[in-house]
Amino acid sequence: MKQYILISLLALAAALSACRGDIPFIHSEEEELSPGGLGNISVKGFFLLNEGNMGSNKASIDFFSYETGKYLRNIYPTRNPEVVKELGDVGNDIAIYGDKLYAVINCSHYVEVMDVHTAKHIGSINILNCRYITFHKGKAYVSSYAGPVQIDPDARPGKVVEVDTASLQITREVVVGYQPEEMVITGGKLYVANSGGYRYPNYDTTVSVIDLETFQVVESIDVAINLHRMELDRYGRIYVSSRGDYYDIGADVYIIDSQTNQVAGNLGIAASEMCLSGDSLYMTSVEWSYITQSNTITYTLYDVGKQEVVSHNFIADGTDKQIQIPYGIAVNPETKDFLVCDAKDYVTPGTLYCFSADGNLKWKVTTGDIPAHFTFTTKSFQ
Repeated sequence: MKQYILISLLALAAALSACRGDIPFIHSEEEELSPGGLGNISVKGFFLLNEGNMGSNKASIDFFSYETGKYLRNIYPTRNPEVVKELGDVGNDIAIYGDKLYAVINCSHYVEVMDVHTAKHIGSINILNCRYITFHKGKAYVSSYAGPVQIDPDARPGKVVEVDTASLQITREVVVGYQPEEMVITGGKLYVANSGGYRYPNYDTTVSVIDLETFQVVESIDVAINLHRMELDRYGRIYVSSRGDYYDIGADVYIIDSQTNQVAGNLGIAASEMCLSGDSLYMTSVEWSYITQSNTITYTLYDVGKQEVVSHNFIADGTDKQIQIPYGIAVNPETKDFLVCDAKDYVTPGTLYCFSADGNLKWKVTTGDIPAHFTFTTKSFQ
């Protein structure tokens, strides 16, 4: 469905300015969701990046504190009144490294860097059409489409950009496949899933393998069309999702053995979103078909150790019937509570659902538009 929305809105996005702060901002709000008192665990809270509809310039960040039980909506403008009113156009990824919080703002072409304790602006990194971020040994790695936001059968290959996390300066770049997405790092190698989404219907099918010492592509693994999500398990297996072509080729998840860089099989499961916690791989899917003009929605839990499906619906209490478009998903690494976002109609505020580890609803809350990406923090938020 994300690709469907992307294709539908590219022309609009190209015509609209991606400048930051040119519309009234969403007011920051605070809401108490639980009594709090979970300060005895090392995870103190999480940040949620709301994408905002493409062209609306409404990316925003929310924060939930396990210490206080309070949910804070749209924290960036009040913490940074002297910078901008809003983050910009399409928040695509969020992550923490050290004491810095990084938000990748796709169509505004930059990575915002903040203090993780306060969400106050530290700096920014300009990267054209940036997508996802990961870290290794003092460096940040950002995937980039490296071109304008538009469908183009001749769209150029993408790249991965290396950034020094101390100076926030770009240190190296390497060309990869077409329209690269998520990444994982193992064994001194960075693996990036190439989608080729801009070159529809001629999607890319490869995962590029980058040697981090030389920062050169050393291998290209042929997997499946239109790749997107990636997760690395403790057995050295990489799970990479394919979105299919929305017509005859269905979505699926493929397994790469990082020891041999060979495709070891596939799950036969569609996954728009994936989150690995221990041996539990949570997958939600909103699989759009142009043939039926409808979505197929699934919630699958897969055990990567036993290599078997545990559940075809990990929401146990029927709350899934309330969720229109499951979008982001995350699992608290300590409590194993899990979070599911509902993007609803993509243009109005979404809803975040918190479930206990056994799949029962604990609370829900209104978010910004298109809630999508999480990062948990062990630092107290001030």
